[in-house]
Amino acid sequence: MSRKIVQSSSTQQDTFTTMSDLNIPDMVSAYLSLRFARDQLAMDYEAKDSFLKTDMLELEQLMLSVCNDLGVNSLNTPEGTVSRSLKERYTCTDWGNFYDFVREHNTPELLEKRIHQGNMKVLLESSQDAGLPPGVGVMREYSVTVRKPTK
Repeated sequence: MSRKIVQSSSTQQDTFTTMSDLNIPDMVSAYLSLRFARDQLAMDYEAKDSFLKTDMLELEQLMLSVCNDLGVNSLNTPEGTVSRSLKERYTCTDWGNFYDFVREHNTPELLEKRIHQGNMKVLLESSQDAGLPPGVGVMREYSVTVRKPTK
């Protein structure tokens, strides 16, 4: 890495150094500074974006009301087209009965394909000799976590 984005903390001046020249404490300091800057940027964005989202939601509700009042699914204007559509989301209120239904009707496609990471880890830790279940793979990678010093 040779990007010059890290401000040196060893002087009062705004001197910058390359990342490859840093020692570990400087790397940690730089990392925490960048994380803080990103957090601030995200908070500023979220604060401003929430006002825009609120205004857009109010306009959506008004346009939906107009569509409902007129009994139409679309409105064409010189500025653009408004389309009203019905969205459906299905939720499960009884997983036991639903699993029985899926088995009885052989419809596993009604379920999303994803492994619960925490439950799989517990299963593998409790039966270490068994290995991975058939059809399951594992990807492992190291990562680092940087924390501020405690005071």
